[in-house]
Amino acid sequence: MDLKSPVIRSEHIYRAYWLYWHLLGLESHFFLNRLLDVVITVFVTIWYPIHLILGLFMERSVREVCKGLPITAACFFASFKFICFRIKLSEIKDIEILFKELDQRAVSQEECEFFNQNTRREANFIWKSFIVAYGLSNISAIASVLFGGGHKLLYPAWFPYDVQASELIFWLSVTYQIAGVSLAILQNLANDSYPPMTFCVVAGHVRLLAMRLSRIGQGPEETKYSTGKQLIECIEDHRKLMKIVELLRSTMNISQLGQFISSGINISITLINILFFAENNFAVTYYGVYFLSMVLELFPCCYYGTLISMEMNQLTYAIYSSNWMRMDRGYSRILLIFMQLTLAEVQIKAGGMIGIGMNAFFATVRLAYSFFTLAMSLR
Repeated sequence: MDLKSPVIRSEHIYRAYWLYWHLLGLESHFFLNRLLDVVITVFVTIWYPIHLILGLFMERSVREVCKGLPITAACFFASFKFICFRIKLSEIKDIEILFKELDQRAVSQEECEFFNQNTRREANFIWKSFIVAYGLSNISAIASVLFGGGHKLLYPAWFPYDVQASELIFWLSVTYQIAGVSLAILQNLANDSYPPMTFCVVAGHVRLLAMRLSRIGQGPEETKYSTGKQLIECIEDHRKLMKIVELLRSTMNISQLGQFISSGINISITLINILFFAENNFAVTYYGVYFLSMVLELFPCCYYGTLISMEMNQLTYAIYSSNWMRMDRGYSRILLIFMQLTLAEVQIKAGGMIGIGMNAFFATVRLAYSFFTLAMSLR
C-alpha cells in the first residue's frame, strides 16, 4: 500500500475548524480578509467585552447584574481564549502534521474501521453539537429581546451615547450587539470545539497504536528482523503521540484555565437567573439553553481528556500481548524499556494545575453549586 495515500484522514475532521478561522478573517492573505480581521479584533474581540463590563458596573440592581454577568463572562473569556489559540496557531498546525504522519501508519482493515466508525464519527458529532447548542443559545437570546416586550438592549451594556434617543439609534445598538455576539459565538466555536475534537483524535490514534503493538510477532511468516522493525516503528509512533501531548499542553495551558473559570461562573449565575430573575418564557428558555451550552462547553473536553489517559494506560498491556517470547535478549531489553516509558501517567493540565478530565468537570460543577447555595443564603 502506498504510504503517501493514507486510508484514514484526520485532517478531514478539521475542515469546519479551519472554516471558522477563515470566516473570522484569518489564515488568508487577501486584503479584505485582513481588513475583516482588524474590524473583528477591534469591535468584537476587544471592544465587545469592554462595553459589557462597563455596562455591568453601571447597573444598580442585583437583578440586572445577575442577568448581565453570564454573557459578560462568556464574551470576556471567549476573547481571552481566542487570543490564546491565535498565538498558538503554529503549534496547532504542527499537531495536524503529526496526525497526518500517524494516519499513514494505519494500514490494516481493523484500524481503518475503528477510526472511521468511532473516532471520526465522534469528532464530527462534537463540532456539530457545538454549532447546534451555540446557535440555539443565540437565537433564544435574540427572541427574548424581539418578543419579550419592553425597549431593552440584548444585554446590559455601555454606549458613548444615549441608546434610547431615537428608534434608529436603539435598533442600531441592538444590531451591533446581535452581530457582536454572533461573531463571539463563532470565535467560541473555534475555541471550544478544538480541545475535545483533538483529544478524541489523539485517543483514537493511541488505540490504533495499541492494536499495532498487540499484533507484533503474531504473523506466521514474520522474521525476527521484521518483528524488531515493527517495534521500532511503534516506538516512533509513541514518540509522535507524546510530542502531540506536549504541544497540547502548551496550546491549552492558559486557555483551558480560563474555560474552567468561565464555566464555573456561568453555570452558577445562570441557575440563579432561571430561579429568580427570568421574567417570561423566552427568558427561561434562553437561560435554560445557555445553561446546557455551558455544560456542553466543558464536558466533552474533560471526557476525552480522561479517555486519553485510559488509552495510554492500555499500551503497557498491548506491548505485553505481543509475541515477544521467541525474541532474543536485545529485543526484550528494548521492549522492557518501552514498557517502562508507557507506565508514566499522561495528563494534560490547565494552568499547570488542573488536570483536564472528569474529576475537573465534577469539581467545577460542585464549585458552581457552592456559589449557587451561597447566593441562596445571601438572598
